[in-house]
Amino acid sequence: MRKFTIVAVAAAFIASVAACGSSSKTTVSGNATTTTTSGADLFSKLPTAIQSSKEIKVGSDIEYAPIEFYKEGTTQTEGVDYDLAQAMGAKLGVKFTFIDDTDFAGIIGALQAGRFDIIMSAMNDTPARRAKGADFVDYFTAGTSILVQKGNPKGIKTLDDLCGQTVAVQKGTVQDTDLLTPQIAKCKSTPKPLNVLRFEKDTDALQQVKNGRAIANLEDFPVAAYNAKTSGGGNDFEAVDVPGIGPGNYGIAVLKNSTALRDAVQAALKAVIADGTYDQILAKWNVTAGSLKTAAINAGA
Repeated sequence: MRKFTIVAVAAAFIASVAACGSSSKTTVSGNATTTTTSGADLFSKLPTAIQSSKEIKVGSDIEYAPIEFYKEGTTQTEGVDYDLAQAMGAKLGVKFTFIDDTDFAGIIGALQAGRFDIIMSAMNDTPARRAKGADFVDYFTAGTSILVQKGNPKGIKTLDDLCGQTVAVQKGTVQDTDLLTPQIAKCKSTPKPLNVLRFEKDTDALQQVKNGRAIANLEDFPVAAYNAKTSGGGNDFEAVDVPGIGPGNYGIAVLKNSTALRDAVQAALKAVIADGTYDQILAKWNVTAGSLKTAAINAGA
């Protein structure tokens, strides 16, 4: 991450996944691949413009390890999303270029404005986001954790324990809109109101917990587990599972009117799943419990 030191994923990183974006304005390109194991069939599914450019531009808010983040000290993207994109590019015979010039809360609007072709950014496939004009090719499932200071000094175990506290969160995430916003209303019925600090970057929300301004940050489980494992050598944070919050699917977002591109991406992802590359990538990042066995469209709840 950009405001926390990113270290390599530890081999002992927690493998179990329950259920889940100021920008650096940096563009990061993936590796070009022109040969595919699927031949010309998948390439021919792509829209003509992409066949001509041999490039799919990927919008991503790259600071959410281990899903997508910058290799320490560089502008090279790595993580689950990056590796899956490169594998799909090999199937399609095109280059996937990651573009990090949009905060997570505005990333669907940037897709609609044509700044990139798809979104891969640990984004949950939800009805609300589909209503904004996006279809999703689902590729992973993740739930939510409450990230607290090491030792959990406030004894936080549930969302209700957040009443009377200050919590930090990344703006526009499911944790912001679907969990904390309703919890604010719920806490108002008690003598202990909930104060939520919203930030464009998850790294900024993390900093508030680290410096004690907030007692917790809500994140996707694999991200919270990664931060608990790596930040400060494992001495900064710990992750608390949120009871009663089921897993939600991550999806690759494509505009609803881009059906040819959506279907080509789905076919490439299915091919990556079928040949075992998908499982290898998830194992590399120790997030195998979030695997999906198919690449459904708009299957998120």
